[in-house]
Amino acid sequence: MNWWHRLKKNPLAKFGAIVLLIFYISVIAADFVAPYDPLASQSNGSLLPPTKIHWSTPEGKFIGPHVYPTTQGETNLQTGDRALLVDYKKPSPIRLFATGFEYRLLKIGLPLPPTWKEQTIIPGIPCNIHLFGVNNDANLNILGTDDQGRDQFSRLLFGGRISLFIGIVGVAIAFPLGMIVGGISGYFAGWTDSAIMRFAEVLMTVPSIYLLVSLATIIPTGLTNTQRFLLIIVITSFIRWAGLARVIRGQVLSIKEREFVQAARAMGGNPMYIIIRHILPQTATYIIITATLSIPSFIESEAVLSLIGLGIQQPDPSWGNMLSLASNASVLVLQPWLIWPPAILIISTVLAFNLLGDGLRDALDPRSMQR
Repeated sequence: MNWWHRLKKNPLAKFGAIVLLIFYISVIAADFVAPYDPLASQSNGSLLPPTKIHWSTPEGKFIGPHVYPTTQGETNLQTGDRALLVDYKKPSPIRLFATGFEYRLLKIGLPLPPTWKEQTIIPGIPCNIHLFGVNNDANLNILGTDDQGRDQFSRLLFGGRISLFIGIVGVAIAFPLGMIVGGISGYFAGWTDSAIMRFAEVLMTVPSIYLLVSLATIIPTGLTNTQRFLLIIVITSFIRWAGLARVIRGQVLSIKEREFVQAARAMGGNPMYIIIRHILPQTATYIIITATLSIPSFIESEAVLSLIGLGIQQPDPSWGNMLSLASNASVLVLQPWLIWPPAILIISTVLAFNLLGDGLRDALDPRSMQR
């Protein structure tokens, strides 16, 4: 466990791990953490800026953190600004464990967005308690609302389920494929190796973003977001196994000449058994590091596809399709709260995975600590 002690001594790796832990716990528990239904529109509440939290009344009396009912007024035709109508007569205290929309507590199943059909092992208990909120007429939109009057913070939490888990699912598909193909190629060598490696090299020469866009454009119309999600994973996994297979193949060429592999072969071991049981475990260090560093690329692919309208579609949120509003220049100027949160979360997630991956590389490879 020396690698674990080295990892704990790396402050950047610890920071990345903590950030990822917070993100994943938040999106898994989005039903509890989010104060509002991500698909529900607030009456006369479109494009509201982040709610201002007050501590004292207009008269100066301290009553603790609270908000006031806020709606949009008329638009100024000259400047494009919309006046905010605030009812200062109805303060709404901010409460922990406030009541809100109903969800299922202790439900066991895939953490998918609310419109997706999912198979659950345990249906859970009906519950309407949320981490925070207000119980009166006011709304607490800490990151504002979108053009449909939906709470941005709640949509970010539910959208994170897609953006964060697409990387893990993608790696879970691409890496076993790359490991097996690379192991077979390196172990058998000869014409098998040549055929597999030439095919892998062809895939590696195709720019991934162009292939993603080309394949996404031929996706049949009318697909549900569940089907789009699965197709994005399949597409991204298909184009990312080749590089891993090539590296694994090179390692297998060396490992298969070691004594324990030769002994297993002399005892009549099945080639696939030898590859999976004896050879591939020797590449575990490289696999763990590469998998950690590869997850951000899946997240980026989903964000790019959703950004250009080929990924997850509204009303289901993902960080990518929430960021697609950046294509509208007026939004960048007039409603920046719609753009910066998903952009910051994507950047933070990618950076956290890279910091953790670098830390794992240093911890699992003691030679890197001596450089």
